[in-house]
Amino acid sequence: MSSSEENVRLAASDVELTVNPKAGCRIESLTVGGVELLRQGERYGSFPMAPWCGRTENGRFRNGGVVHQLPLNAAPHAIHGTVRDLPWRTARSGPAEAAFTRELGEPWPYSGRVTQLFELAEDSLTLTLGVETHGDSFPAQAGWHPWFRRDLGSGGPAEIAFEPQWQEERGEDHLPTGRRIPPLQGPWDDCFGMPDGVAVTLTWPGLLELTVTSRAEWVVIYDEQAEAVCVEPQSGPPNGLNTLPRLVTPIDPLEISTTWSWRRL
Repeated sequence: MSSSEENVRLAASDVELTVNPKAGCRIESLTVGGVELLRQGERYGSFPMAPWCGRTENGRFRNGGVVHQLPLNAAPHAIHGTVRDLPWRTARSGPAEAAFTRELGEPWPYSGRVTQLFELAEDSLTLTLGVETHGDSFPAQAGWHPWFRRDLGSGGPAEIAFEPQWQEERGEDHLPTGRRIPPLQGPWDDCFGMPDGVAVTLTWPGLLELTVTSRAEWVVIYDEQAEAVCVEPQSGPPNGLNTLPRLVTPIDPLEISTTWSWRRL
């Protein structure tokens, strides 16, 4: 492990991971055998989503009898939480693992903390997010938004394989309508239900196979851009603060993990 004012770098064999805690605790780079797997740029890499994932309708959610208004950073909705836009604190780091924390507060209306743990091995990366409250209970979600490069330079573009039980029908406002439909053909900017756990495989022919797994039951696939494919395991569907609230209480924090495992072809 090496660190600078900006980045924390982890390594295992010929795998290297770079995390930028000051830029939303975003993974800036993941290389396997010198090959970069993530789209580069300040908006890309892979970022954590908390305390909500995807779009929250009109930026509003209810907690009991109180309605809260969030900033509309994807008008007319609020998208992807707050912590991706904030600096985090490095809690600890070692050669192949590191932990970071971020306090919750404005524009999120409740105090709490988000923790992110990275565990790197030569054939996998495990990420864990935790959301806890310092007092009042509140609904929350957590997940990740990785931008995997569609083409690694040879062998052709990534092929996607997964077997969801259903797709959340997407309305014209990009929010789930509440109807579950048979999975449609892509391209997608859609949420899928995988009640036995997320399992999505990206294969770059002749180069690498990477599988994203999680005990979470929801995954968003976004592959409408030519440059990247996003596989986003998350604890609930888009607009879930309103449609499927998961309450974080002082004795029941939210925790979600995902593992990216790979093998050379």
